[in-house]
Amino acid sequence: MKTTEQSSISQVNKPKLEIPTTELVGLKKEKEVTNQKAKLPQPTGWRILILPFKMSQKTKGGVILGESTLEKQQVASQCGNVLAVGPHAYQDKERFPNGPWCKVGDWVMFARYAGSRIKIEGGEVRLLNDDEVLATIENPEDILHEY
Repeated sequence: MKTTEQSSISQVNKPKLEIPTTELVGLKKEKEVTNQKAKLPQPTGWRILILPFKMSQKTKGGVILGESTLEKQQVASQCGNVLAVGPHAYQDKERFPNGPWCKVGDWVMFARYAGSRIKIEGGEVRLLNDDEVLATIENPEDILHEY
């Protein structure tokens, strides 16, 4: 049991977190991010939740792509970011002796029509089985995206 002296010392050593009073451009409020994550399906079993890569609206040459073109590209995308991993993913030591192939936050490649597509506001997410990940990549922009 802590004495009041010990608990006041432990509170003094903790640095205070200062939140800026001005809004930062492009940064979503923590409450908004939490609400959006709550809307996403949570993978069960050996499944992985992937957000397919969405390319820039403007090409290197300055051409602005239409929304329908961007949607078609995202549907046909073979790259995505791992949003969540199910509790049993990569737990089979016989199939994955070297451990998990990917973790939350990794960019991965998968087959064009792999997984189940789930429509969300602003696009779609995919639920893949843990063995449907083909590779991990550093930057999805290095891969040629065609549809």
